Amino acid sequence: MSFDPEAVGATAARYLRFIRVEHTVFTLPMAYAAALLSGDVLDLWKALSIGLAVFGLRTAGMAWNNIADYPIDKLNPRTQGRMLVSGKITFREAYGVFLFGAAVFLLSAAALGPWPLLLSAPYLAVVLTYPYAKRLHCLPHLHLGAVYALVPLGASIAMHPYDLGEALAKTPWLLVAAAALWVAGFDVMYSKGDYEFDKAHRLGSIPACFGLRSADYASAAMLVASAVLYVANYLASGMGPVGLVVTLFGAALEIGSAVLGARGDLGRGFNLNLAVGLVIPLGIFVGYLGI
Repeated sequence: MSFDPEAVGATAARYLRFIRVEHTVFTLPMAYAAALLSGDVLDLWKALSIGLAVFGLRTAGMAWNNIADYPIDKLNPRTQGRMLVSGKITFREAYGVFLFGAAVFLLSAAALGPWPLLLSAPYLAVVLTYPYAKRLHCLPHLHLGAVYALVPLGASIAMHPYDLGEALAKTPWLLVAAAALWVAGFDVMYSKGDYEFDKAHRLGSIPACFGLRSADYASAAMLVASAVLYVANYLASGMGPVGLVVTLFGAALEIGSAVLGARGDLGRGFNLNLAVGLVIPLGIFVGYLGI
């Protein structure tokens, strides 16, 4: 049989698009920033294992989210182009991607040490239950925020894998809280786009349950609180002035995204929030270098 590298490349591209691998790229800097703030030495082995753990967990989560939401995505005009709904990915492939991601996550957790491995099952439970939150209550955004909070928290635990007490004591909790509020606030903003659909199908979200104006207030409150906590986290770390300037810029971008979201400019608000996920860790990296 002949081997066609272009066919292999096309398959890989489909899988990478299915799991939205670019979101993992935007998640990793926050994990490494938390690892640096939690102390100890971030050597190459830990950095690689943390990166693979984040990749595996996000891959499993994204695959399961698509599987669980298939009946809803099939009805929503906004999501009918998603790969599982459109048939570009089969259910067999989707389950395969999920199992692959879960295996990478579990093996990476085992490589990091006993506590990361012991906590890997609860981590998976939090991630895999997220798609069902909107079927049960009006605040699925907080569940998604908790999912993202696992990233900096997990990185801190990975830095102290043999002593959970020390890991929790050295966790940058301001960063964890800021990250959770950032993602939850952004998700409230983004869910405005599904306002009519969610109301019609009795799915929970702040816009659908409490109205668009309430969603604007809730999103702005979460994003502003997150921005303040990002700056507070940096100040508490006692790092240099250049990193503080970068952090302040990231906080300003986050507040700007809240303004754009309230004005209905979800596209630009989305792009600003992607930038926040890079700029805030960049400030920490610069400060860590003593600049």
